[in-house]
Amino acid sequence: MTDLPSSPIENRLRVLLIDDQRMVGEAVRRMLASEPDIDYAFCQDPAQALATAESFTPTVILQDLVMPGIDGLTLVERFRANAATRDVPMIVLSSQEEAVVKADAFARGANDYLVKLPDRIELLARIRYHSRGYIHLLERNQAFADLAENQRVLAGELAEAADYVRSLLPAPQDGAIAIRWDFESCSSVGGDAFSYQWIDDDHFAIYLLDVCGHGVGAALLSVSVLNTLAARTLPNTDLRRPESVLANLNNVFQMERHNNMYFTIWYGVFNRSSRELRYATAGHPPALLFDGAGPNPRQLVAPSLPIGCMEDMDYPVGTVQVPTGGRLYVFSDGVYEVRLPEDREMTLEDFIPFVADAPDQSAGIKAVRERVAALQGRDRFDDDFSLVELTFA
Repeated sequence: MTDLPSSPIENRLRVLLIDDQRMVGEAVRRMLASEPDIDYAFCQDPAQALATAESFTPTVILQDLVMPGIDGLTLVERFRANAATRDVPMIVLSSQEEAVVKADAFARGANDYLVKLPDRIELLARIRYHSRGYIHLLERNQAFADLAENQRVLAGELAEAADYVRSLLPAPQDGAIAIRWDFESCSSVGGDAFSYQWIDDDHFAIYLLDVCGHGVGAALLSVSVLNTLAARTLPNTDLRRPESVLANLNNVFQMERHNNMYFTIWYGVFNRSSRELRYATAGHPPALLFDGAGPNPRQLVAPSLPIGCMEDMDYPVGTVQVPTGGRLYVFSDGVYEVRLPEDREMTLEDFIPFVADAPDQSAGIKAVRERVAALQGRDRFDDDFSLVELTFA
């Protein structure tokens, strides 16, 4: 990329002439003197040509080919090897019209060739043509530089958002309910978040949500929902009743009040005494319960619309008995909605055998992500990967 001038050019044309003859320098000065948008500099010593160009920041360089102490074509090469002048247009000046010399000049980096001294109208036309092209190049490079900086800042913000979401996730736990999880934020940061907590001595809640879209906005909404549930500040809500939780989340987080974003959620409450699991879902994939009776899990879903789509929604509740040793998997659709090499999207049915085999994998549920990544042919996912495993003693 071209190094930008040290001072703004502001669409002014800046002409640098390098010629050992002062008479030529004066003649060119007079040709340009009546042009209000052209700044002119003259360098008579070719040994100072590079330094003069770096300080003057020309939009076009006029350079004689025959000067004492240095070959003009060699000086052209030096300009092209210098980062500050590499892309500045160069018009070489010669006293002769020679095809071989012209070809050599162009081969070494010259942009144009004039027999000196040219007609004033022609010289001005070439100066303006080459200067406009160079100014456009600088403007394009500045736009690219600004875009790269914006992308760098955005990437930093997304990384911070992903780190913040991860910092809020609960630690894995052992005991009567052993919990392991795997979470990998996608490159653009999705809206996944999950948590679990004892509501009282007998009731344990597990929930996982997925905000639509990606970016900082989705992450902030997921964090807001997570904090609301963790702090138990959802109004008029019994956290032991999934239908109450989802109905009140829907009332509080209507999409028109949250930048048109909605979210899906799976929310379940396990009663330790009765071993009953009550659950409700809002547009979310089913949780999978393996009860030891066979390789096929029970799919725990109570279909309903996502949170925020419509006011005053009722959310049906499902119930299931959890046997000793039962395994429950709660996840977002990012764990299986991946593109496969055979140009189709992986389905939930494709994914189920991966979690069915998870206890037999040395890496546990992390092996699930590794297997899905291998299947799609790359490590990074287009959506957040969130998978929580609960084992009930």
